[in-house]
Amino acid sequence: MVEDEPLLTARANAADLGGTEPVAPAAGAALRFLAAAIGARAVVEIGTGCGSSGIWLLRGMRPGAVLTSVDTEPEYHRLARKAFAQAGFATNQARLILGRALDVLPRLSDGAYDLVFCDADQAQYPDYLTAGLRLLRVGGIVVFNDALPPSAGPTEDGASELAAMVAADERLVPLLLPIAGGILAAIKR
Repeated sequence: MVEDEPLLTARANAADLGGTEPVAPAAGAALRFLAAAIGARAVVEIGTGCGSSGIWLLRGMRPGAVLTSVDTEPEYHRLARKAFAQAGFATNQARLILGRALDVLPRLSDGAYDLVFCDADQAQYPDYLTAGLRLLRVGGIVVFNDALPPSAGPTEDGASELAAMVAADERLVPLLLPIAGGILAAIKR
């Protein structure tokens, strides 16, 4: 997958700012594909970063669809807004909410979203799964970035616990894509 100018700019902004790693191009392509496959109109993103994953998601979503993205860093939101505008998206296509995801997600509507994408603190992945499943409609998809733990440790324990939770939940049809750091996706039945 080749990144175009808006994605390259978002990646450069992330490198300049430090602290956030944009999704790999292959992971971005998977996000675009999944959003397009289900005709996503409403998507929640946990971890805005500098906007690269948001661009990939918006490119897969239906015209006029809305991405709701949550992050704790105001500077990420500022850079993401610029990235979305550079990619040609209208300002009303991205609703950026500043705050901790576990504080913000309970205020979002149950069953109102087609896709929930999580690229934030891996230690919180199990909690994000629980919150994300409440937000998803039947047939919606929950997606986690960097779901293949490279080694054992407190951060990776969240990814391991997430994998166990997804495997044990009969409401979910999971798929682990071994691209980049691993994409774990699951359809809600």
